[in-house]
Amino acid sequence: MSNEILNSLLKEYQQKKLNAELDLERRKENLYQAVPRLRQIEEDLNYAAINTAKSILNTGKDSTATLQEKFSNLKKEKDDILSTMNLSKEYLTPFYECKICQDTGYVMDKNYKTQMCNCLKQKLLDYSFHQSNMSNLEQENFANFNELIFSNEVDVAKYRLNISPRSNMINIKNKCMEFVKNFNNPAQKNLLFTGNTGLR
Repeated sequence: MSNEILNSLLKEYQQKKLNAELDLERRKENLYQAVPRLRQIEEDLNYAAINTAKSILNTGKDSTATLQEKFSNLKKEKDDILSTMNLSKEYLTPFYECKICQDTGYVMDKNYKTQMCNCLKQKLLDYSFHQSNMSNLEQENFANFNELIFSNEVDVAKYRLNISPRSNMINIKNKCMEFVKNFNNPAQKNLLFTGNTGLR
């Protein structure tokens, strides 16, 4: 997978993340216009959080019981208002396509190391699958193999084989199926297809 493809996907992720956050701002603004009290609650919550952090930094310990109680009351009031409007608590958070990485494509593991999120891995796999020309497997597979389209006549001069093209293709199909069934076997030999350009 080239860096160009990865960079292109990461730009898509940046745009998705930005769109989700812009959408949140629009939803917030519409909600605040309908219920001005919600804007005040959000501001008070931010103020309480800042004051709690300052108090901990200044005293070196958590002596913020009053602030914590105020914070809890404000949060409950906000949740109650959203509930009366039939809105979930998550309504005032971004609606990311992937909640795990929040549309960044990367997550932090338990050792605090950044690693690729499964959603980005899947997009890379999907891209590779599409590029491999195997996207039509529902039609192009062993179950739909039609041996009757190949001649059943033996023509050594033409095909340089002492069996018919149909028998030859059936042998090839069987070898391919054997290869697939034993794919995980280290002793299984690889397949090599050769031929002139344009043949399939």
